Amino acid sequence: MFRWAWRQLTSMRTALFLLLMLAVAAVPGSLFPQRPSAPSEVTQYLKDNPVSGPVMDWFKLFDVYSSPWFAAIYLLLFTSLVGCVLPRAKIHAKAMRSAPPRTPKRLSRLAEYGTVTIPAGSGVDAETAVRDAAVVLKSRRYRVDIRDLDTERPSVGAEIGFLKEVGNLIFHTAMIGVLAAIAFSGLFGYSGQRVLVEGETFVNTLASYDKFTPGANFAGNNLEPYSVQLDRLVVKYDRSTEAHYGQPLDFTATLTTKDGPEAEAKAQTLKVNDPVGIGGTNVYLVGNGYAPVITVKDGAGKVAFQGPVVTIPTDGAYTSLVVIKVPDAKPEQLGFVGFFLPTALVDEKGVAFGSDPDPFNPQLNLNAFTGDLGLDGGIPRNVYTLDTSKMTEINSRNLDAGGIVLGPDQSYTLPGNNGSISFDGIKRFAALDIRHDPGQVYVLVFALLALAGLMASLFMSRRRVWVRTGNHPDGRTMVEFGLLARGEDHRLAGEYVAINKALHAKWLVPMDTAGQNGEQGQSTTNDSAQGVAAASKDH
Repeated sequence: MFRWAWRQLTSMRTALFLLLMLAVAAVPGSLFPQRPSAPSEVTQYLKDNPVSGPVMDWFKLFDVYSSPWFAAIYLLLFTSLVGCVLPRAKIHAKAMRSAPPRTPKRLSRLAEYGTVTIPAGSGVDAETAVRDAAVVLKSRRYRVDIRDLDTERPSVGAEIGFLKEVGNLIFHTAMIGVLAAIAFSGLFGYSGQRVLVEGETFVNTLASYDKFTPGANFAGNNLEPYSVQLDRLVVKYDRSTEAHYGQPLDFTATLTTKDGPEAEAKAQTLKVNDPVGIGGTNVYLVGNGYAPVITVKDGAGKVAFQGPVVTIPTDGAYTSLVVIKVPDAKPEQLGFVGFFLPTALVDEKGVAFGSDPDPFNPQLNLNAFTGDLGLDGGIPRNVYTLDTSKMTEINSRNLDAGGIVLGPDQSYTLPGNNGSISFDGIKRFAALDIRHDPGQVYVLVFALLALAGLMASLFMSRRRVWVRTGNHPDGRTMVEFGLLARGEDHRLAGEYVAINKALHAKWLVPMDTAGQNGEQGQSTTNDSAQGVAAASKDH
């Protein structure tokens, strides 16, 4: 039973089925939020689906790639490929060392068949003809084996195309390598995200990441202590065509990087799809936006908050959501929510809207709240949302105080002796994706090997050729040959034509082109047909 189960597991059909299962099993990972990359979305999904959510969580649909069933399919596929490749490699190595198969009794039954008659007096007997045929086949890269020299009908067997099976084995071995390299990256790699405002520095430590996803065997000492400073982010927009006016053309981030605390600073340029490599990681530019510089003073006149505020762009004009939390304000905590417009225009109803992504007329529109921000309970809060359930609104369009509208270098005094807020300037931010993928190079190498092996298995052909000779009583030497392909080979007829021409040229025997030598089936030259007929008559 164990032997039968092993044979079933290591069959190619099972390997293909497991590969299909792996693809299907990965689908839920793109349909449902995954806990390692989006834990807040998973929590919200469970709240919104109190019945189906826990059941899905029990089936690990929110942790697909680390679930036991996904790992089981992955390991079974790996085992199946290994168990399939090793026996095939052993059999193929034995076949490469063995002689070509014995010469068939009736070559005329082969897919391609031809004859050549060497005239009498040419000095070429049956043994010489066999050796000459072996030389011709060797020149065409065949592996040859001369046999039956001590008989009246010596022959030669030849074989070519072993690289086809070698390519097949390389392809499957490379697939194993790809799986192993991906598993290696999953164990020892990591990824993280960080939003960096112009002038800020990111240091590669766990505390510096906004979000961090470690591999299964990740350890904190795996992080190389490098630093990245965002000096400037420049975005170019289309200003030449009316149809695409304002569309982004280029994103260029100028960085200052250091490989270590004592290393020399280097200036580097980061672009979309052109990452910067540092400390064994690749740093990608995946997003950008504006960060207005805000100063908030509380009711006592003390600075409770000061610095750039990262906003969330919502459209092509970079109309951006703004959330500001000031937990240190006195006498009450302050919160602000609104939007930032790089280029603000006002319609006939007095509503401001964004018209261009460049900051030609920047404007900050905010509503202010006082009360409990909910940050003191130890529960994680999203920095881009403001919970106003325990707060009182003191500024908005619907109140007498009105909403807060600020341009650069403008300030606003909050009602009720709650302090003030000022708009001091604009900076840009870059959203960085940082990935350490130790198996990336190996995946590339094995993928290229798999491609090379696949091409070899598809475009190379496994063929066998046999040539048999015999001496005619009238002094002629009769030669017949046949070709056979292992599997489909639409180029076998062309190979027959090439071998037929080479044999005629070797013995200086003219070919009769009217006989259409080398066409499909059992083609013969005119001279050869006459020789065979004469031999039959004499016998």
